[in-house]
Amino acid sequence: MNKDLTQGDPQKVLWAFCMPMFGSILFQQLYNIADSLVAGKFIGENALAAVGNSYNITLVFIAFAFGCNIGCSVIVSQLFGARDYRSMKSSVYTTLIAGGALCAALLAAGLLSCDTLLQLMKTQPEIMADSSLYLRIYIWGLPFLFFYNIATGIFSALGDSKTPFLFLAVSSSANILVDILFVKGFSMGIAGVAWATFLCQGASCLVSLMLVIRRLAGIQTKEKPCLFSWRLLQKIAAVAVPSILQQSFISVGNMMIQGCINSFGVSVAAGYSAAVKLNNLVITSFTTIGNGISNFTAQNLGARKLGRIRECFRAGWKLVWGICIPFCALYLGAGRFLLLLFLNKGSDTALLTGQQFLWILSPFYFIISIKLVADGILRGISAMGRFMASTFLDLALRVILAFLLSGWMGSAIGIWCAWPVSWAIATVLSVSFYRRSMRELVKG
Repeated sequence: MNKDLTQGDPQKVLWAFCMPMFGSILFQQLYNIADSLVAGKFIGENALAAVGNSYNITLVFIAFAFGCNIGCSVIVSQLFGARDYRSMKSSVYTTLIAGGALCAALLAAGLLSCDTLLQLMKTQPEIMADSSLYLRIYIWGLPFLFFYNIATGIFSALGDSKTPFLFLAVSSSANILVDILFVKGFSMGIAGVAWATFLCQGASCLVSLMLVIRRLAGIQTKEKPCLFSWRLLQKIAAVAVPSILQQSFISVGNMMIQGCINSFGVSVAAGYSAAVKLNNLVITSFTTIGNGISNFTAQNLGARKLGRIRECFRAGWKLVWGICIPFCALYLGAGRFLLLLFLNKGSDTALLTGQQFLWILSPFYFIISIKLVADGILRGISAMGRFMASTFLDLALRVILAFLLSGWMGSAIGIWCAWPVSWAIATVLSVSFYRRSMRELVKG
């Protein structure tokens, strides 16, 4: 059901809204984790490396879907908070139409360029065929990825974080079962992993769109909303495009880093593939909480309740630090056992690589989580220039330092050390931007 985020105790409202989103992202990550787990355990180390290698390219496409999600979600939240339901509906329809056109263009471009992108990443010959096969099947599922993300963005904008959680709980659990069925039962290899994700995401997409249509039909307006508005598209794009660019550049940066990692061999690439899945589980959790903070901020900005936005920041960092503690303890104390879910016991180099990655990065979750809370507020108030500046600084530093430190140290450890440095500097910048933006809002 729809929920007004402008009423009630800010901390209680935010936590109640964000916790289902946190649960949702845990299940969302099961899609990718299940693919890597099944590939590594039931097919082999090369298959695991192939999935991880392709994943960095899929993140580029995910960036566009994520941008549509954020753009639609922020604008719909602002209009919902301002009680402008006609424009709110029009913004949803506009996003669906524009998102469909963008998805079609990306699908065509992806099919034509996937092998070229894999070659640019210095993909090893022994995993090239599997990487290409997995990626091509994934690209065909882009419409499902796009419209599902738009649908979940709409639910969140209306204050409903529980419905996406239920969708993901069912679909991700089903994905694991279908992964195993296709790989073990039907002996489909890496293709089975890709097709399982394709089918489960497709089913979730169709059901979620049907529920969105029903939900919107229940919101009455005096005048019929228009199906497409250039004015609203510009407002949506003002949030969506920077988010797309941010995520895209991060993905391109990750592809460059992956190329550096690949130069150290398949075992190192496989260890990184397993460890980065565990790392992304945490980072994506913070990002999702940040999205919830964006929705909370946007609704309260629409209602001109600026004091609640400041309280949101304090409540947000308490929430993310509560998430940091168990993950940090788990990765430092039991990282090897978690990696063995993906890898065979004989993969000594891969296991050591994954452990080193987790040991270096996990203590710094307490820092990057604060950045993502501040970023959530910056997106919610549409301060996209400042949001992008801190994100690009983080990315640029990470890529440059990864190449410099790995060359200097002569090992992949130098790559892992780049993350904490870039995180710390970018966090300082994001928090300072948040404080400056709030002062300007109060004065304005």
